[in-house]
Amino acid sequence: MKAYIFPGQGAQFTGMGLDLYNNSPLAKELFEEANEILGFRITDIMFEGTAEELQQTKVTQPAIFLHSVILAKTLGNSFKPEVVAGHSLGEFSALVANGVLSFEDGLKLVSKRALAMQKACEMQESTMAAVLGLDDAIVEEVCASIDGIVVAANYNCPGQLVISGEISAIDKACTAMIEKGAKRAIKLPVGGAFHSPLMEPAREELAEAINNTIFHKPTCPVYQNVLAEAVKDSVEIKENLILQLTAPVRWTQTIQQMIADGATEFIEVGPGKVLQGLVRKIDRTVAARSAE
Repeated sequence: MKAYIFPGQGAQFTGMGLDLYNNSPLAKELFEEANEILGFRITDIMFEGTAEELQQTKVTQPAIFLHSVILAKTLGNSFKPEVVAGHSLGEFSALVANGVLSFEDGLKLVSKRALAMQKACEMQESTMAAVLGLDDAIVEEVCASIDGIVVAANYNCPGQLVISGEISAIDKACTAMIEKGAKRAIKLPVGGAFHSPLMEPAREELAEAINNTIFHKPTCPVYQNVLAEAVKDSVEIKENLILQLTAPVRWTQTIQQMIADGATEFIEVGPGKVLQGLVRKIDRTVAARSAE
């Protein structure tokens, strides 16, 4: 069974999507439609912008979404997903790919999500850190023992877990992780505590937008970050998407469940190759490749 997976924030690079724009009339049409929906030429930044320009929250999330979704649409009849999943932001791309969201509605929600997250980041200084070489259970224990807000946010693969929270709590947690035997505990260059309780203002803002958006019946199951299980009901998909901003991304568990349910090949659709690498670290017996 083929599983299509969609990357999240951090996969962006200058020149992303340019080949698609130049070589596919359909891609060009969709990119131009996106420029109109967003009210600025995001394609100029994607194709020629600096790394700093691409890192602007209002740009990064829509750019990765557009690259992923438009690539999927240009695959034509060869794109027949039996199951889909996306890492954090990538879940929105997955929901366009399996027919739950229209291209326009998906882009509008991603843009709204980016701006709401940016606002939440500005309300309180916060950050994230990668913890390498420690069991998930130990990371969770350390987070629970720290004064202040710090939680497990991204279960990326065995031995790689990202924590999220207040800066002082993250600093204390990183020190404690090293003492517990972590190979490394390093703060990430991000502007906020994504997938933590500090994203509650963004969750509330996004919830309103999601509840006002039509969610269609999916053409295939989506494995959502919050549950790490196959979901086919559009009402449940909507609820899980709202919870996602403050809940952890259970990527390790998602891939393990997809394999248990029969997935034998994982195809990454979008910029970069991060997810393929994570799949191989989770289970070396399955195939993982890019759609391009």
